[in-house]
Amino acid sequence: MGAPAAKKDCLRSTYERRVRQQGFQCIAGADEAGRGSLFGPVFAAAVVLDFAVPIRGLRDSKQLTPERREVLSARIRQRARCWAVATADASEIDRINIYQASRLAILRAVQKLNPPPDYLLIDALEIDLPIPQRGIIRGDSLCPSIAAASILAKVDRDACMREMDALYPQYGLARHKGYPTPDHIDALAEFGPTPLHRMSYAPVRQLPLFGREQ
Repeated sequence: MGAPAAKKDCLRSTYERRVRQQGFQCIAGADEAGRGSLFGPVFAAAVVLDFAVPIRGLRDSKQLTPERREVLSARIRQRARCWAVATADASEIDRINIYQASRLAILRAVQKLNPPPDYLLIDALEIDLPIPQRGIIRGDSLCPSIAAASILAKVDRDACMREMDALYPQYGLARHKGYPTPDHIDALAEFGPTPLHRMSYAPVRQLPLFGREQ
């Protein structure tokens, strides 16, 4: 019974293994967090795992409790060959759209890696860097490297939302992390958007009180 449970607890590194067999040595996984939020930056992370030092329990950050994400985030930072987190802020999201802003945040994270990767595995998209890469649909559920990146991006973004909650306590950011929950929409209707809300998103753009002074 013990062996199957252990296998279930770890994502198989099938994609990473195939890339290593092609001769690539420094393979980074990358993912973002916060696309659907109405508030603040989109976060991205890039991680080069050391497969000689495995991290048990890596999986899509959305499948983990906040407490488990925190534990795994610390382990990733300790055991990975290298990692980086970057953002694209709300004004950039409004200017170039969330898809392009997500790509920009991932590009920034990848550019911060040291040593630089020679291959990229990215959740669902590709970025404008002259590095061999592959976008994998549901990559955070299939690749340990992408799962690790999803955890770092989610943990750092949640921490940012807790900090922002202290600045804008009337919006409940620590609870809903900026997503369009009913209480967030109600707060927007009552108080109007902050300078850090994503003005191009319909629930913010269409507010009757849009543009009111804070």
